[in-house]
Amino acid sequence: MGELANLFNIGKEVERQLNEVGITTKDQLMQIGSKEAWLRIKKIDDSACIHRLYALEGAIEGIKKSQLSPEKKEELKEFYRVQTAI
Repeated sequence: MGELANLFNIGKEVERQLNEVGITTKDQLMQIGSKEAWLRIKKIDDSACIHRLYALEGAIEGIKKSQLSPEKKEELKEFYRVQTAI
């Protein structure tokens, strides 16, 4: 396991996917952001769901995905709705 697996919400499989799409460090994940990271993962794994998006945001914020603010969850939910409607 690498650096990303040490973050909240990031297990071996999500770390592998992040690495596959060119994200190998926390700094890269923070720069790219949860939405872009999720879009990249979605291109290689069509099963990437909203919980993966929440997990990525939680990893960036340094919290469990269940601790995301209601406002942040709503923002991510709207983004997810738009992206999955395309």
